[in-house]
Amino acid sequence: MTGNNGFTLARLAEQLGARLLGDPSLVIAGLATLQDAEANQLAFLANSQYRKFLADSKAGAVLLTEADAEGFAGNALIVADPYLSYARLSHQFDPKPQAEAGIHPSAVVAEDAQVDPTASIGAGVVVASGACIGAGVTLGAHCFIGARSQIAAGGWLAPRVTLYHDVIIGERVVIQSGAVIGSEGFGFANEGGRWQKIAQIGGVQIGDDVEIGANTTIDRGALANTQVGNGVKLDNQIQIAHNVQIGDHTAMAACVGISGSTRIGKHCMIAGGVGMVGHIEVCDNVFVSGMTMVTRSITEPGAYSSGTAMQPAAEWRKSAARIRQLDALAKRVQQLEKQLEVVTHGPQDSSKS
Repeated sequence: MTGNNGFTLARLAEQLGARLLGDPSLVIAGLATLQDAEANQLAFLANSQYRKFLADSKAGAVLLTEADAEGFAGNALIVADPYLSYARLSHQFDPKPQAEAGIHPSAVVAEDAQVDPTASIGAGVVVASGACIGAGVTLGAHCFIGARSQIAAGGWLAPRVTLYHDVIIGERVVIQSGAVIGSEGFGFANEGGRWQKIAQIGGVQIGDDVEIGANTTIDRGALANTQVGNGVKLDNQIQIAHNVQIGDHTAMAACVGISGSTRIGKHCMIAGGVGMVGHIEVCDNVFVSGMTMVTRSITEPGAYSSGTAMQPAAEWRKSAARIRQLDALAKRVQQLEKQLEVVTHGPQDSSKS
């Protein structure tokens, strides 16, 4: 290690448990792609389609698998999974400012709120009555922490995150700007054509090591809590409705919409733009591809898709026209099958039974 100037290749190899090829004293000051890396930066090859850039890369060193390192003459760290190794090293080169412990003079903290002395409370933050802020928590400027809400140790909230009342956040949770946790669920009863609002008296419970993207919303439960398990990763602009339950280590890409009371299992991957109707269940280890509409429960692990892939517009119009004709085509096939049955076996005698 060389202080703020970077890390020696030997030090990085030790951290990763990697096999080192080349100069162990080379100082690495940053990370970059194979195409853009400079002599003091570390690149990685994690996708075969980028192998063509390896020979001409100016990177000081490269994260490679044993197979990709064969014949490579430069400095390298040999690992089983270059992308995972890159992920682990990325935190050491992250320029994100580190907050200092203490409460900013412009913050408003209720007298009965509990704030650990190691927490950082930014400018304009509001911490309401009965809230509890744990050790090492960072609240960015203008966050709002509602009554009786709790944030466990190590949490990091970017500026302008809103937690309504009775929201429970586990340890080491990251929440990006604009996220709203504990907003009122969309609950109404119809009375003679008019809508009667239903009070949402549950809360939200978030597990440990969860990440929640910018402008994502998680509604509070109508009665019981909306629940997000440990290790769940939610991208930007996701809508989680009231009483939804998400199992541990499930990941969702941007613009997913989950309707009320749906239960999603553990280790699922939900791609961008997926929609799920309410009151269904999705089992563990399910992958749902982008823009899929999930209209019924999924009971078997595996990959699921709906919709049609992109085509040239003229071809798509032809396909859409044929889809509209499917019902008529099915009826014609049934008629032909009946006619074939008559030709093959003769007319049925209704007097025989």
